[in-house]
Amino acid sequence: MKSSADAWICAADSVKLEFSTGHKGKTLKDVTQAREVNVRSLTELMEWLQATSLAVFIHNTKWVFTTIEVVHVVAILLVIGTIAIVDLRLLGIASTKRPFSELSREILPSTWAAFVLAAVAGSLLFISQATAYFASTTFWIKMAIMILAGINMLIFEFITVRGAQTWNASPTPPLPARLAGGISISCWVLVFIFGRWTGFSVLPE
Repeated sequence: MKSSADAWICAADSVKLEFSTGHKGKTLKDVTQAREVNVRSLTELMEWLQATSLAVFIHNTKWVFTTIEVVHVVAILLVIGTIAIVDLRLLGIASTKRPFSELSREILPSTWAAFVLAAVAGSLLFISQATAYFASTTFWIKMAIMILAGINMLIFEFITVRGAQTWNASPTPPLPARLAGGISISCWVLVFIFGRWTGFSVLPE
């Protein structure tokens, strides 16, 4: 009976370990080592990116780095400025006399163009100091907020906007539309704040 009880205790301990790690058949040490390997691999990838000729040129040529940074900041401001026009319409604060569909069709192409420009410039800045950005908490907060903004946009495009014909010309859109606008403008303002914070904390040597 004692050996049977011991066996049950061992089995229970094994289940607890597997549940706590989330990896069946692996110990906590195995999981920790796997994570360390993943982090090391990502760090090596960042080092490789930073060592490419383009990244080195941007990093070592101050006027090029500064020009790209200015383009990135201006593009982000254009994204925020244009998306704010649409978001404020959704909130029922501005452009309330214009149909939402007409306004968004006119403004959003400029938003996407500015976003692409910001993404290209941001990518060039990233590779020039990849290891520093990779280790920056504010950079990852900024990226997380951008992902949240993207999820909000997808929900709006595939769910909320389906009923737009019923409130298209209404000065005050329904709550789901106002919520989407509020989340969007808040996210992009936070993206700018954390982006600038990252820019000042990760300066070229």
